[in-house]
Amino acid sequence: MSPSTPNSPIKLGLLFLGRKRPGFDMEWGAAMELKVREAVNQSTFEVFEPSEKAVDETSLRKVVGECKEAGVQALVLLQTTMADGRMAPTLAQIWPYPPIFWATPENQDGDMISSCSLVGAHVWATSLRQMGRSFEILKGDPTDEGTLEKLDTSVRIAGIIQKLRHTRVGVIGGQAPGFLSMTTDPFVMHRGLGVQLQTYSLIEFENVVKELSEEAVNADVEKAKALGLEFKDASEDDLPMASRLYLAMRHFIETENLDALGVRCWPEMPNTFGQWPYLGMARLADEGFAIACEGDADGAIGALIGEMFGMGRCYLSDWLEHDEETITLWHVGAAPPSLCPPTGEPGAAKIAKHFNIKKPTVLEGEIKVDMPLTLFRLWRFGGEYHLSSCDAMSEKPRRKLMMSNGQARLLNRNPNEWFEDMCYVGMPHHLNVFFGNHSAKLKRFARVAGIHWHD
Repeated sequence: MSPSTPNSPIKLGLLFLGRKRPGFDMEWGAAMELKVREAVNQSTFEVFEPSEKAVDETSLRKVVGECKEAGVQALVLLQTTMADGRMAPTLAQIWPYPPIFWATPENQDGDMISSCSLVGAHVWATSLRQMGRSFEILKGDPTDEGTLEKLDTSVRIAGIIQKLRHTRVGVIGGQAPGFLSMTTDPFVMHRGLGVQLQTYSLIEFENVVKELSEEAVNADVEKAKALGLEFKDASEDDLPMASRLYLAMRHFIETENLDALGVRCWPEMPNTFGQWPYLGMARLADEGFAIACEGDADGAIGALIGEMFGMGRCYLSDWLEHDEETITLWHVGAAPPSLCPPTGEPGAAKIAKHFNIKKPTVLEGEIKVDMPLTLFRLWRFGGEYHLSSCDAMSEKPRRKLMMSNGQARLLNRNPNEWFEDMCYVGMPHHLNVFFGNHSAKLKRFARVAGIHWHD
């Protein structure tokens, strides 16, 4: 069985609302429905449309039930002509996740109000908010590219929030010694995100490593070789144990149905197995799995969120140092090779030994330069979840550092001010690093998810 990844398409439910007594410009509303349907069906999402329009409580319960039965993860509701606002409390009862209210445009010709779509979306949104419920809301023409980009963000936000309420995150061995702010709290995690936490001992992990068959290990060694990575001071003789560690981590993801995984990689692993697990972690990250070193469960959840947003692969980095404009990104050698230059170019990922305890296998490489980046962190503080993010551009590091190395020039923050502010709200030292500038999306996600946002 192959483990699931966060990259599966989100299933969107397209639900049109109305009222029993027709009103406004019904022809305009019908034409807008066709435009919406055509635009949504051309999106990257899997689309389900229920059998009828919801016009009262009975029909709303029926169509939302159809959406649930179809496995819909994000519910988009439209009033191309204003619907009956008395259905809003019913929606709050029967759909437990944030809905998306999409207001379509008025007809700009003539002196008659054509749809009152924005008014209707406003009524439903504020009604749900008064009930303590969250939602996403957007306004725009379905033929406009900007509207569809906003819809993409809204659907992903709704899909992520639903996914988190069904997410199972595993931690092998607990957090690395001394990193107390990364300690997991299963109850805060459940209350704040809906996530389920499962913990496993390093002895359980060791048993899996030992029980792997030689056939499985040899087959994976060939897969590792096929990556075409060059060697620095490690060699092919190191690959069998590297494959065992990779396969053991993948085993937990598969057999325990984990959506994200944190692994306590030090100090015991190099002494127990003679190797570090970082090549395996980098491979899993490049394959789209949410994984974090040092037992950082919230870092793994951040990787999951980024993957579901379509940001690509996650590099979990230390905040090593900073000046007034840049942050030095450095970590133990688990950056996904896809974020580094291609093999053969300067800075490409190479299989190496650790800089401190001289054992394999780590990846030594630099983050590509002139690449837009998002640096963000999700963490627990004061019994609640918090999130902060900054957009950046990657630069050539000022000095070469062993292991994973990069330089990020912040676009909208002073690094020292951000660092001090985040220390006072207990942010752990790891940053989730992704390709692209996505902080605006993450801020919107935090608002809908009820997570404290820090500018």
